[in-house]
Amino acid sequence: MSQHNIPALIHRLGLTETALPLIREALTHRTYAVEHGLKYDNQRLEFLGDAVLEIIHTEYLYFRYPQLSEGDLTKIRSALSCESALAAVARQLSLGDYLLIGNGEKECHGNCRESTLCDLFEAVLGAIYLSAGLDKAKAFVLNTMESNFPDPKKLLNSLNPKGQLQEFAQGRWKKVPEYRLLRHGGPQHCPFFEVEVRVERFVAIGSGSSRKQAEVTAAEKMWNYLDARFEGKNK
Repeated sequence: MSQHNIPALIHRLGLTETALPLIREALTHRTYAVEHGLKYDNQRLEFLGDAVLEIIHTEYLYFRYPQLSEGDLTKIRSALSCESALAAVARQLSLGDYLLIGNGEKECHGNCRESTLCDLFEAVLGAIYLSAGLDKAKAFVLNTMESNFPDPKKLLNSLNPKGQLQEFAQGRWKKVPEYRLLRHGGPQHCPFFEVEVRVERFVAIGSGSSRKQAEVTAAEKMWNYLDARFEGKNK
């Protein structure tokens, strides 16, 4: 999409037109900035958004779970702030559709890459913080977080999906999950991997920018499916 769509995004975010310059900066990938000779990109706002996100998550978890230890709170905060979690929220908001990105990145669908979407979410958060203040930034984070992770404490059970899946498979079927690389390709700077995981008669497929990431994604999908199918008996 083009810059002409940015006002629509600003409206969706509940911001005023005064936020336009900051949101445009947040949506500007460094490759686009280089190609168009711009003196800015979204990396500084990403840096700011990362810090804002940490304080919002920390305060929220501190009051939400008074019984949890500092160690568990740190683990949950890390899970909420990890690349895949923030990329999932960015996808839900369709932020990648508004990203201004260079032609090379566009050809390999760089606006769909998890690392890019994660950075984009943090940059947009930084822009919201600067243009509308901490309360608006907090509302933005908590609204998106609660729709994706209504009970963040459950993330403690999914921090190691491959390990969780293997433990469950061995306990139920005396077997370990089998991973198989289905395909891979893409240029060196933009690789793509697709992996299949099998447990008994169940199959799940995951993708990522590395084989390891694809395996983790596949394991997480399988774990979520088995968890729902067996009504939480694997917890």
